[in-house]
Amino acid sequence: MTATETIKTGVIHKPRLSKRALIGGGAALAVLVVMALDTTVVRIGSEQDARVAAFSPDAYGAETFPRVRSFVMDKAVPVAELVAALEADKVAAGEKYGSGGMMPVIPVTFSGVVGEGKGGIFDVVVPEAPGVRIRVQTGPAINGTDPRDAPGDIAFGQFKNQIEFQDAGSGLNRAMKAEVLDGLDQASLPGKTMTVTGVFKLISPKMWLVTPVAVTVQ
Repeated sequence: MTATETIKTGVIHKPRLSKRALIGGGAALAVLVVMALDTTVVRIGSEQDARVAAFSPDAYGAETFPRVRSFVMDKAVPVAELVAALEADKVAAGEKYGSGGMMPVIPVTFSGVVGEGKGGIFDVVVPEAPGVRIRVQTGPAINGTDPRDAPGDIAFGQFKNQIEFQDAGSGLNRAMKAEVLDGLDQASLPGKTMTVTGVFKLISPKMWLVTPVAVTVQ
């Protein structure tokens, strides 16, 4: 029967799908079903949306800094007490007052006369700490992650990776700077009395680089 005769008789022969095509089509359908079952619809602004959003160091810093500041203010050791403890036993003093193992971060409070500064870091002569060089960071750059590490409960495992963990420290530093140091007239500091509550990493008992969480200048 010719193609013309097939049409005239009203009989249309549809091409048959091969077995391979049927199997392929079924597999594709199965994949689509699995994808649909594995897809979660996240509504913008919902709690799930917040979880999948990119990590914001500045948002983290603004949210976390008040708790860090409260911790440091509550735990800050008077400078004379800390100096005596460090002279008696550096390791024991670090374990008693600090957080973080071999180089603990210690909260401290002191008052002293501001000396010359360089790059926003000022020496402060503290009468209760003879022989100890105390320097205070005032910005614009705030180095280290001491505010992040001071409470002892902000851990790497709480973040996606090392970059986020480091960025969390930077975000806290920026939040501290905005809250504590912005507006501080650095040029007028030398010769004035500064009262500081802050934290420093115990590397040497005779040299401290303090990151403040509270500053007053007289």
